[in-house]
Amino acid sequence: MTQNTRSATSAATAEVDSAGAIFAGSVLGAPPAPSQTAADFAPEVLSLFDKYVHGAIPRREFLRSAAKYAVAGLTAEGLLNALAPRFAEAQFIQGNDARIHASYVEHPSPKGYGTVKGYLARPAKTAGRAPTVLVVHENRGLNPHIEDIARRLAVDGFIAFAPDALHPLGGYPGDEDKARELFPKLDQAKTREDFIAAAGYLRALPQGNGKVGVVGFCYGGGVANFLATRIPDLAAAVPFYGGQPTAEEAARIKAPLLIHYAGVDERINAGWPAYEQALKAARVRYEAHFYPGAQHGFNNNTTPRFDATAASLAWQRTIAFFRQNLGAADA
Repeated sequence: MTQNTRSATSAATAEVDSAGAIFAGSVLGAPPAPSQTAADFAPEVLSLFDKYVHGAIPRREFLRSAAKYAVAGLTAEGLLNALAPRFAEAQFIQGNDARIHASYVEHPSPKGYGTVKGYLARPAKTAGRAPTVLVVHENRGLNPHIEDIARRLAVDGFIAFAPDALHPLGGYPGDEDKARELFPKLDQAKTREDFIAAAGYLRALPQGNGKVGVVGFCYGGGVANFLATRIPDLAAAVPFYGGQPTAEEAARIKAPLLIHYAGVDERINAGWPAYEQALKAARVRYEAHFYPGAQHGFNNNTTPRFDATAASLAWQRTIAFFRQNLGAADA
């Protein structure tokens, strides 16, 4: 059993430089960062925003409570707008990048909603079969940021498939607020079966090498943990700040896990001690990393919660972990 729980990212750059063989990371550089960072907002505003985006409070409650922190002529509405994603500015890999082929595909999901639709991105110049990664979005469906994540994986040599859980309800609506309103209307039992079917689609993909990994963010991090409990031959799972399964469910995990947590994320981190205990009891191979000072959503470079240092280190670890457990594309 491998256990590696880190509580600090001090000297993160030095760690990457001195352990290049271990963290043989992405061929990409750092993605574009927003003009503002979490440090530009009061912690209370960030906490309110986290509650708002996860449905714990409505928009009007955010605006009412955030108003007291609006200074220098900025309104509560202005705070919300400043924290909203900027997809166009944050795009890292263009959809027509010559290094990849990307398209929307559909496949059957008989135990779920019947059909899964998602975004498939694969390397353009791989002659043989490539490792595959299922990408699971946050609680807004397949938005432009998650498509960008799939393209990043394709540039790094993986076939990446990002399903849209909102497909049965018409798909991602192009508006984050509308997407959040749609999400609770999903039958999560069927949605989870759709993600299981998506993993099966990747496993059978002729261009793939038969090994499937999963990476998920927030809601998708919880799905990544869930899939590890349900798919015995899952080759690797990487949940970013995701909800944890029960101890009984965790005992069924066979895949190695690479778990990323934000240092400032009381809601999600509260579940870690019990999860860690369950993983140890089940002798699951795992690494868990906490990134001090980073906010929930730190990997998402479309919003000010993005943390460049934490995201860079987490992504390098993720790519190295996938290469170790899924293999590399055939030359």
